[in-house]
Amino acid sequence: MSERSNSAVTSCDSAWSVFLVFLRLGLTSFGGPIAHLGYFREALVTRRQWLSERSYAELVALCQLLPGPASSQVGIGLGLSRAGLAGAVAAWAGFTLPSAIILVLFAQGIWAWGGAVSGGLLHGLKIVAVAVVAQAVWGMARSLCTDGPRVTIALFAACAALVWPNAMGQIGVILCSAVAGLLLFKSTPPPAGEKLPFSVSRKTGLIALTLFFGLLLGLPLMAHFWPSQAMAMVNAFYSAGSLVFGGGHVVLPLLQSATVPNGWVANDTFLAGYGLAQAVPGPLFTFAAFLGASMSVQPSGWVGATVCILAIFTPSFLLVIGVLPFWQKLRRSARSQAALGGVNAGVVGLLLAALYHPVWTSAIAKPSDFAFALTALVALMFWKMPPWLVVLGCGLFGWLLTATQTSG
Repeated sequence: MSERSNSAVTSCDSAWSVFLVFLRLGLTSFGGPIAHLGYFREALVTRRQWLSERSYAELVALCQLLPGPASSQVGIGLGLSRAGLAGAVAAWAGFTLPSAIILVLFAQGIWAWGGAVSGGLLHGLKIVAVAVVAQAVWGMARSLCTDGPRVTIALFAACAALVWPNAMGQIGVILCSAVAGLLLFKSTPPPAGEKLPFSVSRKTGLIALTLFFGLLLGLPLMAHFWPSQAMAMVNAFYSAGSLVFGGGHVVLPLLQSATVPNGWVANDTFLAGYGLAQAVPGPLFTFAAFLGASMSVQPSGWVGATVCILAIFTPSFLLVIGVLPFWQKLRRSARSQAALGGVNAGVVGLLLAALYHPVWTSAIAKPSDFAFALTALVALMFWKMPPWLVVLGCGLFGWLLTATQTSG
C-alpha cells in the first residue's frame, strides 16, 4: 500500500513538473509552430535532456505526418514520454492555457489590451523567432546530417518544401526522404538507449485510434439526429482538428466557414481575434477558445471556449497516444531505422526551408533586422542566455526602436 502511494505521489509530482516546464514555454514561445519546435528542442532536448536529438527529430517527423497542430502534438508526446498520460495532459495544459486565457479575455471585452501591443514589439518577437529556428536548424543538422547522403537529402527536402510550400508538399518530402533512407543507408538496429520511455500500451493505442475514427464518423451523425448548438460546435471543431494538415494557419478557413456563415461569430470579430492570435505565445489552435467565447449563441463565454478548445485538441491527443506505441516498434526495426535516417535529414531540410519562408521573409526586411536577429542568435548559442529572456529583450528592444523612430 505504501509503495503504491509513493508511486502515485511520484507520478503526480512528475506531471506537475511537466506542467510547470510547459507553462513557461506557453508564456514565452512566440513565433508560430516552427519556432515552437525550436523552443522545445532548446528547453527539453539540449538543456534538460528529456530525449536524444535523434528521438526528438523522429517525434517531430511523426507529428508532421499527423493532422492537427504539430507543435502541440510534439508537446503532448514529450509529456507522455516524461510522465505518461498525466504528463501528456500536463504538457498540453501548460503550453495551451496562457494564450487561451488571453484570447478569451480579449473576447470578453478587453479590447484595449490588443491595442496596446505596438508594431515594434511584434516585429521584435518575429525577429527573435529567426534566431530560435536558426539555432534549431544548426543543432539538428550537426547531429542528423553527418555525411554527404544525409546533407543531400536535407538539401533536396529544403528545395522541395520551398517549391511546394503546402501541407501535401511537406508530407511528400517526409515520404520521399524515408524512401531515400531505405535506398541509401545500411539497415542497422538503433543504438542502445534510444527507446522512449512511453507508458502507453498497444491496447491503449488501439482504443485511442478507435475513438478517433469513431468520433470523426459519429459526431456528424449525432449532430444530425440529436441537434443542439453544443453538439454542432463539438462536431465542427473536432472535424477541423482532425482533417487539417499544416498547422494553425491552415485551419482558419475551415473555422471561418463553420462559424461565420452560420451566424455563430461575426466576421469582424473573427478577424480581430485572428489578429490578436498572432501576437500571443503558444499554439495558434487556441484561436478556438476565442471563437468559443465570442459565440452569439449558447454556449458562449468561458463555457463555449472550453467546449471548442477541448473539441479541436482532442484529435491530437487520440492520434499521438494511438500511434506512438506502434511507432516505438517501428523505430526498433532495422529497416525502419534506415528510413528514419532519411526522415531525420528531411526534417532538417523542412526546418531550413521554414527558416527562410515564412520565418525570415516575414521578419527580416532591412540590414538592421538582420543585425538584430544575429545578436539574438549569438545570445542564445554562445552567451547561453535563457530563451525567455532573449524573447523579452528582443520584444522590448523592438518597441523602443519603433518608439524612438516615431518620436524622431
